[in-house]
Amino acid sequence: MAHDHQHNSHLHGRERDHNDAHGHDHGKRQSHGAHDHSSHSHAGHSHSGYNHLHGVTDQRRIGWACIIIAVFMMVETAGGLLSGSLALLADAGHMVSDAAALGFSWAAVHYGRRPATAQLSYGFKRLEILAAFVNGCALFVIAGWIGVEAIRRFASPVPVVGQTMLVIAVAGLVANIAAFYVLNGGNRENLNMRSAWFHVLGDMLGSVAAIVAAGVILLSGWTPIDPILSIFVAVIILKSAWGIVKSSAHILLEGTPAGVDVADIKADLERNVAEVRDAHHIHAWSIAGEQHLVTLHVHPTDGAVHRDVVAAVRRRLSERYSIEHVTVQVEEEACIDEHQHGPHRSGATKCH
Repeated sequence: MAHDHQHNSHLHGRERDHNDAHGHDHGKRQSHGAHDHSSHSHAGHSHSGYNHLHGVTDQRRIGWACIIIAVFMMVETAGGLLSGSLALLADAGHMVSDAAALGFSWAAVHYGRRPATAQLSYGFKRLEILAAFVNGCALFVIAGWIGVEAIRRFASPVPVVGQTMLVIAVAGLVANIAAFYVLNGGNRENLNMRSAWFHVLGDMLGSVAAIVAAGVILLSGWTPIDPILSIFVAVIILKSAWGIVKSSAHILLEGTPAGVDVADIKADLERNVAEVRDAHHIHAWSIAGEQHLVTLHVHPTDGAVHRDVVAAVRRRLSERYSIEHVTVQVEEEACIDEHQHGPHRSGATKCH
């Protein structure tokens, strides 16, 4: 039977598709507004044992890295205070944030595996993206603190005990390498995992800078090397922080995923799918970086059966773009959204 509904609650074809049941097959022509959905599970559900295994493994890796960082953080803080080294204190301060960030990341992975609910139809997976965003912002704060402290050290030099600084810095590098090794085998496509990885990488660089500074101080007694290398570490931290914040914010704003072009999808479907005369209102977004979703409206060619149209569109998007979660609205008449949603996104055409 035909399904007619108003598009005021459609919201670009997204909220609606998670309230409707999946796997609607329509073997005959329908009136405007009919929805056909992919038979795949909701975004909040685990799509494969592979993804589930990745989540469990990543959680364990983050947990062990958090323990390593937290334990040595206390050692390095004490060493920085005893030696008077800003490089050590900067690295210790970074480790304080890392311990909190890794704990947040662990919690995000843990709770992100919970199933979707009626209130959160996409599930909890985006907690990982939120964790990545918060971690990236924390890196900005840390880099700023290091810069301010370095300027103060230039204005008022502080004596530095090079030997104590060197011992603590070497021990810190060993701890950071251990944490880095634990995280390095994780899923690097996952933004949350990447943010944790960059946190520990920043710690490694901080330890290396502290070792170099300690060596220079022991050999020449030139203490300005301590704040100079601290600023160098801060710049590197800022660079990694910007990449994490930019990528996570793009996902939180539901931007089109990297490598997915809406205009290209439209042209590809109209050119290569015989059942599609016109594709429009195409929206692509990502739940957690690795899992892409697409909704779109299509006008079928004359005589095309709706079930075949939906199957052909889903098959093409899976084969060409590796997008498995697709919601297709097949329309016979003029698109009502033309009058309700204003200007169309790039890559979409007016319905006709």
